[in-house]
Amino acid sequence: MKDTIIALATPLGRSGIGVIRLSGEDSLSTIRKLVRDKNFNPKPRFAALKKIYDFETNEILDEAVITYFQSPQSFTGEDIVEISGHGSPVILRQIIDLCLKLDARMAEAGEFSLRALANGRLNLSQAEAIRDLIDAQSAASARQSIRQLRGELSNELQPLKDDLLDVIVVLESSLEFVEDDLPAVQARNIKEKLVKIIAQLEKMAATFQAGKLLREGLKVALVGRPNVGKSSLFNALLGHERAIVTAIAGTTRDQLHEKLTIKNIPISLIDTAGLRETSDTVESIGVERSKRTMADADLVVVLLDGSENLTAEDTDLFDQVKDLNYLVAINKSDLEQTKIKLDEKIKLLHISAKTGEGLDKLQNAIIEPFATNNLENTGFLISDARHFDLLRRSVLEIEVSSHLIDEQTSEEIILIGLHNALRFLGEITGETTNEDMLTRIFSTFCIGK
Repeated sequence: MKDTIIALATPLGRSGIGVIRLSGEDSLSTIRKLVRDKNFNPKPRFAALKKIYDFETNEILDEAVITYFQSPQSFTGEDIVEISGHGSPVILRQIIDLCLKLDARMAEAGEFSLRALANGRLNLSQAEAIRDLIDAQSAASARQSIRQLRGELSNELQPLKDDLLDVIVVLESSLEFVEDDLPAVQARNIKEKLVKIIAQLEKMAATFQAGKLLREGLKVALVGRPNVGKSSLFNALLGHERAIVTAIAGTTRDQLHEKLTIKNIPISLIDTAGLRETSDTVESIGVERSKRTMADADLVVVLLDGSENLTAEDTDLFDQVKDLNYLVAINKSDLEQTKIKLDEKIKLLHISAKTGEGLDKLQNAIIEPFATNNLENTGFLISDARHFDLLRRSVLEIEVSSHLIDEQTSEEIILIGLHNALRFLGEITGETTNEDMLTRIFSTFCIGK
């Protein structure tokens, strides 16, 4: 990591400002060549307005704000220079190309954060929190990411790792210096300490369901036969006209995906093609995709037309969703209703996509099976599947060692599980994570962070 890397830190496209970030020991010398000033020595953390030149043609490319962050007091722990220029993709690309000619190289995904990890500016769970903060789909999800970025997960884990290490030291000492078995009192004390560690780890792991919900949200599919109002409901839930709505059956031939948030829970809403038998090749492909989407969704909203009687297509649809997680909404409550009779165990929601009647109840029904507590005011949550898996593996290893103590097994055997548990907990914060795992994790980051 000795070379100097460069990346655009703001999104591609036209904008008021575009920020280019350089990190590495040659960052300052590179910017001196771009501003044509060998003596340019910017004060760390202070902005300087400078003209950016094409050193090959001496042409002025832009006038930009230069900010210097001196090692080690920077995000990566290296010298960092940020160029805040006008957000023209053409100009930003030219500046980056000039830096590449000065032996900088394009950063890989997450490489700035990886360097921060390598230089001790962040631990792994904090680096992952940066990614989650950028990807946050709700205010509650963003708050959880901020808490993790501030080290809350690390702070909760450290006392448990210290307690586990204390147990390991006692057992290692016993193995090294004591010929007899552990005294009963000491074995009991170790057992009690392990039980407490297990309880704390399980308490943390138990928050994963709520944390995952905040981070990843739900995939909700709107399904039904043609012309029951799926696209109208799709638009009504989004609050704007996204799907084309006509009286022609089969208007929606492919899926539409959009994001919305219901009470801090991100929802990926999918409008599907109407389910019916059709000889139209394109529409039949859409119908098959709708069936696959139903199987993949966390929740299926079955939409019926309340102004008509049940049809054979409606009945077939219930057969298809009977093993899935679904709810039934009867649309067009603004029109004269027929008496739709279903199994009395099925909760029916009467709505009108046209007038908005009942949409609040539908939103509540969508998240009700998943939201187990008040996500707005909850404490810190485990939201990453990797963290959850490592917590569970740690618990299992400690439980095995705890049982071995009861069986008066050799300390050498007991220690195997405890060392494994300590290693798993270390993988959460990056202390014991191997290079392949780091590569996999940071490949999910955006370039420039």
